[in-house]
Formats: sequence, structure tokens, C-alpha cells
Amino acid sequence: MKKNQIDFVTMGCSKNLVDTEHLMRQFENLGYRCVHDPQRVQGEIAVVNTCGFIDAAKEESINTILEFAEAKNEGRLKRLYVMGCLSQRYQDELEKTIPEVDRFYGKFNFKQLLQDLGPSEDPKDSDALFTQRRKELSAGRKLTTPRHYAYIKIAEGCDRHCAYCAIPLMTGRHTSRSMEDILEEVKQLVAEGVKEFQIIEQELTYYGVDIDGKPRIAELISRMADIPGVKWIRLHYAYPNQFPLELLDVMREKPNVCKYLDIALQHISDHVLSRMLRHVSKAETLELIRKIRQEVPGITLRTTLMVGFPGETEEDFQELLDFVREVRFERMGAFVYSEEEGTYSALHYEDDVPAEVKQRRLDELMAVQQDISAEIQAAKIGKTFKVIIDRKEGNYYVGRTEASSPEVDPEVLIPVGKRNLRTGCFYEVKITDSDEFDLYGEA
Repeated sequence: MKKNQIDFVTMGCSKNLVDTEHLMRQFENLGYRCVHDPQRVQGEIAVVNTCGFIDAAKEESINTILEFAEAKNEGRLKRLYVMGCLSQRYQDELEKTIPEVDRFYGKFNFKQLLQDLGPSEDPKDSDALFTQRRKELSAGRKLTTPRHYAYIKIAEGCDRHCAYCAIPLMTGRHTSRSMEDILEEVKQLVAEGVKEFQIIEQELTYYGVDIDGKPRIAELISRMADIPGVKWIRLHYAYPNQFPLELLDVMREKPNVCKYLDIALQHISDHVLSRMLRHVSKAETLELIRKIRQEVPGITLRTTLMVGFPGETEEDFQELLDFVREVRFERMGAFVYSEEEGTYSALHYEDDVPAEVKQRRLDELMAVQQDISAEIQAAKIGKTFKVIIDRKEGNYYVGRTEASSPEVDPEVLIPVGKRNLRTGCFYEVKITDSDEFDLYGEA
């Protein structure tokens, strides 16, 4: 057990990771040593940042809390704290069932943990030190990613209220950060060596609407692209309804804005989209995809789809398969519907698609996408792409093109040879081979 060390574990999405990184930086400023995702319990304090999105994520979060609770019972851990989406929504139940946790925090009050723990030094100086050090670097982050890329969270919450989604129940209304605050954070990170920025929000196309009634995402990305040192900007989690088309102009005209868009569509059948409360039709979705590809030639589209939503018929699913075959997404993920208490679908629909049917549909959908991905990747053989190197792994350097986001998308594997490639640097790589997802190349 290492004195004054805090072990942090982050569950779920990159938005949670950003919260963890801010908290870690401020704790280090208070004199603690912070470790992210340790292989085993090392510190005397642990903080688990939880996810509460779907059943699988909730189960993983609870199991992680229980592992640390066991370590505390065995004397390998002194204090245990839990924060994030799961404890935001189920704090009362968690307090009753896992008493080993010293305190639970939600999505918005977790910085109270700084006050509760205070500085790591002599208690007699704690108040003065706390006040002094909280003022220093309070907006900074301790990056848990490789130092050349970072996630930028531009807002919290969501106003969309899709039938299946519990996120608005946990995070509340959409609240945009000020543009100046975001741009200042990007400048600070550039000064620390960050070159690539993943822009994240529950629904980034809504950015700014809550401030003055107008979407400001295009202006934000344009101004961000003009900051010296910003090499790549990549956009995640757009929504198809009321998509701000001016954003496409920025993506086309700014060379450091990656031709990449993560836009979760969920389904294509009008019957299912209507039941999902998505407020967009099949025809509107197809027209938006056509417009995006027309205005930003060569763009990589990533989407997420859902199977097994209540009332989804076999005809609806076949329509979804045909849609995937027709559109040929460069990147696609999918998951089965999970009923979440308190959501519209849980209150108004019966979860009537059997689990085995959900799984069969998921497998069939992903098999179609695997073939599409293999064909798209094979078409890149012989071409040369700009690649950023993320790490060295075994006999390969591992990197990405602008068409790939970290951790979720295919990578480029470059055999280790006489030339040393530096992590965080860009190289021109000629593609020599491919499989269903990854590429192989020579720098």
C-alpha cells in the first residue's frame, strides 16, 4: 500500500475519462500521486468513475467497485470512493448494498472529493494549502492517453430524450461550455505537446443552442483549427436531426479537420425510428448521408446501430441490413437493446424481442459489416496515407490514419525495421496489405 497514492479507474466513455483527468491533475496539485487503471491495488485510496449506460456497463462498474471493496476488507486499501453516472442515478441503492465505499459522488459534485480528502501534507496546514493549490492549475488535466492526443469535452447532458436512452436521466439538460474556455484548454494542451484532438459530447451538433439558440459547432471547430500546433481534429457523436450543414464546409476547407464524422443513426426503419423517438426519417437520413459525402469527398463515416428494439420486426431488421449494404459505412458498431428503467421505452413498450433473436441479428449485422470493412480496407493497398504513430507493440509500430479514432477504429501496423519511428510523429505510410479491419504498411 503506497502512502498518498490514489488509484483511479475509469469505466465507460471518454467523457468520463476527461472528468477523471481533471480530478487527477488537481489531486497531484494537492500532493498526491495518481495512477490510472493500475494492474492491481497499489495506493491507499481508490476512486472508481462509473458508467451507467446499459446493463453490461452497469454490471462491469459494480464488479469493479466490489473488487476494491474486497481489497479494503482485506486491509489492502484504506479508502474507497465512487463517482460518475452509476452513482448519480443509483446512489441510495449503492450506499445500502456496498457499505465499504466511504462516499458516493455523482456526475456533478465529484470535485467535492478534493475538499473531503484535502491536501496530503500535515493536517495543521491543510486549509491554507488547499486554498492555495486549488487555485493553481485548476483547469489542467493529467492526460491518461498518449501525450500526442486528448479528448475535449465541449458540453454535458442531452436534450434529445430518445426512447431507449437513460443518459438524460443521469446528466440532465444539455449545457455547452463557453467557446473561449474550450479554446483555451486546447491551447494549453498544445503547449504540453498534444497534436490531435477528439471532440466529444453526447450530441455535438447541438453545441451552443442552449447559449443563444443557434448551433455553434462549425464556428468552434473553425476557430480551433486556426490554433497553431493543432494537427488533427476529429468529431464524435453527431445527431442526424437538424444537422448543421455549415459544419461540412469547415471539414472540407480546414486541412487539419479530419474527414471523419461519428454520427449515431441507431436504425433506418421508419417504424423503429418513430418508436425510438428519433425525430428523423429514413428518407431524411439517406439524404443527409448523400449530402455529407457530396460536400466532404473521401469522408469516413462511423455510425452505431441498435438491434432488438421493442417492436422491431424481421422486416425492420432486413431493412436495416439492406441499408448497411447500400451505404457501406467505413466504420460501424452495433449493440442489442437493453431496457433501462425510467426511460420512455421501459415505461411504454414491452421488451418483446427474445434475447436469442437479438443476438442472432447482431451477429448477422456485424458479419455484413465485416465483409464491407474488408473490401474497403483492401482497396487501400498500394496507396500512401499520413499516419500518426501511437505506440510500439511487439514487432510493429502501431498508428492511425485520419480515418481512425483511437481505441475504437482500425489501426495501421508497420513492421519494426532499421528506421526508428517516434510515437506522436507523422509519417507517410504505403499500405502493403490488409485484413477485415487493420492495415499493414511501410513508412
